[in-house]
Formats: sequence, C-alpha cells, structure tokens
Amino acid sequence: MARAIQKRTLQTRAKLVKAAQTVIDTQGYEALRVEQVVQLAGVAKGTFFAHFSDKDALMDQLIGARIDALLDDIAAQTSPQDISGMVDALMPLMNFMTCERYVFDLIIRHSGAAAREEIGPIATTFGRHGEVVSHWLEGGPFRQDLSVELLAEGVQAFSIQAISLVFCALHNEISLRDRLTLYLTAWLLPKP
Repeated sequence: MARAIQKRTLQTRAKLVKAAQTVIDTQGYEALRVEQVVQLAGVAKGTFFAHFSDKDALMDQLIGARIDALLDDIAAQTSPQDISGMVDALMPLMNFMTCERYVFDLIIRHSGAAAREEIGPIATTFGRHGEVVSHWLEGGPFRQDLSVELLAEGVQAFSIQAISLVFCALHNEISLRDRLTLYLTAWLLPKP
C-alpha cells in the first residue's frame, strides 16, 4: 500500500515539474506563477504546496537540474589547456546563470552552503562546479603555487563576480566573456 502512494506522489511531483518547465519554456522563470503550474498539471494548489514549500523551492530543483546538465556537458569535454578554452567551456553555464535576473538572484540565495545536499540542488552544484574545475587544473598549464581546490574556488568566485557585474548599471560595459577572461588570466596565470 505504501508503494502505491509513493508512486503516485512521485508521479504528481513529476507532473508539477513538467508543467513548470512548460511555463518556463514559453514565458521564462520569473513569469512562472504557482497558479499556472497547478492548472497545467491538473492538480489543486494545496497539492503543489504538499510537494514544494513555495515557488523558489520548485525553482531550486529546476535550476539546480539545469546547472547539473550544463556541468555534465562541461565535465564531458577535454580539459582546457588555456584561459580561452576554459572560458569557452564555462560560457554556456555563465549564460544560463545570467539569462534572467531572477535566475541569478535565486542561484545566489540558494548557494550559501555549497555541497550540502540537505539545503538543495543549487547548493550542491557549487560543490560539483569546484570538482569539475579542479580536475581541469590538475597538471594543466596554470599556476602551481596553490592547490587545485583553492584555484577552483577562485575560478568560481571570479565567475560569480563576472556574472554579478552583468546586472550592475555602473560596471556592465565589459562583456561577460571578456571580464571572465581578464579575471581568470590574472588568477591562473599571474605575472612574476
């Protein structure tokens, strides 16, 4: 009996996620409303809240899954051997993270304790990002005076800074790609 309930619960959750993704595909993340999701999924509003505490909890799952898919693509690539290659590999992720101000804001709000599963999918992607970049840096032609883990944390920090400035009215005159290239060159290939 418990199995049937669990299966139905999983099916309902999947219907909600699919409905939300349909709304996002046509209207974007910020435009999504819980009312649209429940109507499209054919469930009561209370059912939504039995699965997700609020819209942001649903978005944590959807955005976290999208970041994970992008990290899968990044991890499958050959390790970049220069800054240009690293920036090229990171740009699909960076472009997603800047696709809407709402997406960026949610990512930052949910990133607080990277790699701790109990806090949500977005936070876990920050730990995974570090692992992917650390793998790139092992034996690569980048600075050797710091651990690859610390270098990867710097890449992540500079990536977030570059993304943040996309939304800054005072400092958005440099493209995301150019800013990230500038930061990563200074961080990974410092001049003596």
